[in-house]
Amino acid sequence: MASEEDDPIIQEIDVYLAKSLADKLYLFQYPVRPASMTYDDVAHLSAKIKPKQQKVELEMTLDTMSPNYCRSKGEQIALNVDGTTSEDSNTYSTKLMDKQTFTSIQATTNTSRYAAAVFRKGELHLTPLQGILQMRPSFSYLDKADSKHREREAANEGGDSSQDEAEEDIKQITVRFSRPESEQARQRRYQSYEFLQKKQNEEPWVHLHYYGLKDGRSEHERQYLFCQCMGVTENTELVKTPSEYLAMLMPPAVKEEVAKPVTPSNVLSMAQLRTLPLGDQVKTLMKNVKVMPFANLMGLLTPGTDSTAVLRCVQQVAMLVQGNWVVKSDVLYPKDTCSPHSGVPAEVLCRGRDFLMWKFTRERCVVRKEVAAIVKLPAEDVKDFLEQMAVPRVNRGWEFLLPSDTDFVRKHPDVAQRQHMLWLGMQAKLEKVFHLSKEDMMPKKKDSAPGVVLVSGEKRLRMAKDRAREGRPALEKDLERQRAVGRDSSGAAVQVKEEPLSDGEEPMDISLTETLKNGAVNGLPHSDDSSRDSLNGHSPSCRPASPSQELRDFVSATFRKHYVLTLSELKRLFNLHLASLPPGHSLFGGISDRLLQDAILHSRCRQIMVPFPPQSSAAADEQKVFAVWETGDSFDKHRQLLFELFMKNYRVRRNVVQSRLNQEFGESVTKADLDKLLKECCISYAGMWYLKGTVQS
Repeated sequence: MASEEDDPIIQEIDVYLAKSLADKLYLFQYPVRPASMTYDDVAHLSAKIKPKQQKVELEMTLDTMSPNYCRSKGEQIALNVDGTTSEDSNTYSTKLMDKQTFTSIQATTNTSRYAAAVFRKGELHLTPLQGILQMRPSFSYLDKADSKHREREAANEGGDSSQDEAEEDIKQITVRFSRPESEQARQRRYQSYEFLQKKQNEEPWVHLHYYGLKDGRSEHERQYLFCQCMGVTENTELVKTPSEYLAMLMPPAVKEEVAKPVTPSNVLSMAQLRTLPLGDQVKTLMKNVKVMPFANLMGLLTPGTDSTAVLRCVQQVAMLVQGNWVVKSDVLYPKDTCSPHSGVPAEVLCRGRDFLMWKFTRERCVVRKEVAAIVKLPAEDVKDFLEQMAVPRVNRGWEFLLPSDTDFVRKHPDVAQRQHMLWLGMQAKLEKVFHLSKEDMMPKKKDSAPGVVLVSGEKRLRMAKDRAREGRPALEKDLERQRAVGRDSSGAAVQVKEEPLSDGEEPMDISLTETLKNGAVNGLPHSDDSSRDSLNGHSPSCRPASPSQELRDFVSATFRKHYVLTLSELKRLFNLHLASLPPGHSLFGGISDRLLQDAILHSRCRQIMVPFPPQSSAAADEQKVFAVWETGDSFDKHRQLLFELFMKNYRVRRNVVQSRLNQEFGESVTKADLDKLLKECCISYAGMWYLKGTVQS
């Protein structure tokens, strides 16, 4: 007995997979009804389904003649639902509850393990199930009865409706604008019951025809439960080993990993921080600390870290303000986020915070009301900006958080100069965004940074003469330089350009002389003129007479990228380009508007004389619009025709451009060509197209 098989095979059964109804077969369960009391003999009035949701509704009759049926209750329910009126839309047309509705819910969402089996003549035929649904009675008629009851109560309590309407007419209406939705809020809304219910209601019902169990159509459909391809043999031999087959039937339990608790965002673990790449370490520290001297930043990093690499990383996430590093606004407020206080979008917050940072590069203290009046942001956001980088002082406003770090400026003049050029580009952008006047851009004398001495042109000239009388021949050149110094309206020393300029032409503001007041604040040394000139990489007496090849290359590359630019926008891009150049570069020589415009004309560009609207408040540089006239590609003629249209009107419609192109070039101009042309050279606003730079975005 021990040698015999203890689990003998009693019978072998062939198993077939039937696929005819694989995507149409549903299993209905009636959990509130015993199996002995089926609905096979009950008349089905209607049936409908939502295939995507696998939701089914069946409407069946009730046996009102049954001794178990309470007729008085049935009449009362019908009266509550439909009232006393007789309409086609009534739920119960016989004034008696004579039907009930069954609604399905999914018993399981994964039916891959379930199939319907039919055994016939020693063969087992399996058909996979599309869904398993539990049918339960629906009580939606009670909701309809409640709504009818509320309508009747409202009608009875109507009373003097005219007085109520008059009172409603004088009620104050409060309009509120919804805040921009964050990604987390959007995900929560997608998972909410209201959203899911709305999505379910959007799918239309598919009405079906019900066939009883003994109907001929039902018998015909049941034949599809048997495999229809009995003659086709497939190789279904089991090639798995017993252990592999057992593992397929009963896979081993997967051990769930215990998630480590996440450290709060405002708590830093130095051990974990130092495992990150250097760039992430610097970004994390600056994002949490907000304002930090470079020496403190080096102290928080791993000992022995290369300071040059740290400088390269910190310039990507922070800006230099009074010799200290302040985290950039777009790091604190990433794109597609909003203010936690007011819901203001991140782009608007960044502009307001950049303005405050720029104010601190010019002044030691700022007044909160003055900042709020310009940036026009809610008080909570402005206060949040100030608390990040300043402390309140009695009768002085808000003072910058840290003292000026002159040691860092002295050790790293190249970094300070690059940051200064970036701030010049930021200043031009802020002037355009907030429509600031020259008075708004000037720093207040009383708030100048400590250690910075303001010297007028006359006083500097007198000091130079005194030193010359003392027998210092080495200062002769300095005296000559002082004679070229004038006095502006604010009393600050300004460099006088030796190059003759045409009427109405202004030199580009790329010299560091005008920034004497905030030189040390921005990270620039406040030594004599010769040191500032060497920091700029040029001598005041050396001015290029014609645009250099490098300047032409920059202008040409810029217009190949933007196609249309105003003079003020080109200046801003040029300042950003200068900030990326090494100290002492030849382009740091004074570049006037004349030289810049000459470089534009040498780059196959032309000025487009756009007739600006009379109410336009654009400055002179903003009304000088230049565009690429020739690039050598097939689109040159298209662009030239477009520019000719704008020389007659400052705005055009799309159909006007389309018809003009078709008239000139025939029907070869496609919609894609027109879209490319407009996208390169124009912007759309209020259904009209404008040249880039001629209208505020």
